[in-house]
Amino acid sequence: MGALSSSLLPALLLVSIEAQYTGSGPCASCHPAIADRQAKSGHARALAPGAPEADWAFGSGTHATTWVRQQDPRHYLELPLSWYRQTNRKAHTPGHTSISGVLYRTFDPAGRILRCFACHSTGVPSVDAAGRISPLEPGVRCESCHGPAAAHVRAGGGKFNIENPGRYRAAAINDQCGACHRQPDASSPRWDDPWNVRHQPVYLAESSCFLNSGGKLSCLNCHNPHEALSRDTRAYAAVCSQCHAQPRHRTPVSPDCIRCHMPRVPASADLSFTNHWIGVYSPGRPLRPRR
Repeated sequence: MGALSSSLLPALLLVSIEAQYTGSGPCASCHPAIADRQAKSGHARALAPGAPEADWAFGSGTHATTWVRQQDPRHYLELPLSWYRQTNRKAHTPGHTSISGVLYRTFDPAGRILRCFACHSTGVPSVDAAGRISPLEPGVRCESCHGPAAAHVRAGGGKFNIENPGRYRAAAINDQCGACHRQPDASSPRWDDPWNVRHQPVYLAESSCFLNSGGKLSCLNCHNPHEALSRDTRAYAAVCSQCHAQPRHRTPVSPDCIRCHMPRVPASADLSFTNHWIGVYSPGRPLRPRR
């Protein structure tokens, strides 16, 4: 048999990668309670088939939802209006300045639209002959964090053929979360740009709490990846109290640590984010702490 055509190699490689994934179904058969809770999380709803005017809806709706459709065999269009939960209205999609939307080349060297699909789905997205992008599994599900599970399922379980981020050092956990929750160039973030506050691991890495934690403070200290995002600020304050049992304040303060030390930053009239650069902030200046 002659050598394989080079044009077949990418397809064969993709098939090989896809075969390593099982989807969340087999995970749920052995871990039903965890899988059920995770299925209700924002991560699991990060990507879904879109409305009639779009092919896909990006975002769980926790903050916003943005729609994308295939424009032609070589391009995808990000629609100009997104829906925002904070104001319950449609407004300009972040970064858009025209009513035409933003057109992305499917095979742009920067992989921008493919990167969007990769972060909002599980596994490796595929592209067919008509240029349609198909996620292996919509939403951020089990194998996004634990890695391909086919070998784990074939072995009937076992800890040696599946990843467990809970065993990683804090920096490695934050890097894994940061693969999607950070800006493309995290080496030189613009601290004066409110929009960049959404890149939580980058900001957390700057905080004294992380730097003084001895490599122990990670996203998982406050956020359970198997559950919906908690809005209970008392639970977060309880995490703070593990290191700051008796904080010294000069004036009486609220027991809500988050409100003062992780302030909300308005990125636009419709969207705001919690600043994960934990610190002491001056009133009205929520971008960078005094210390």
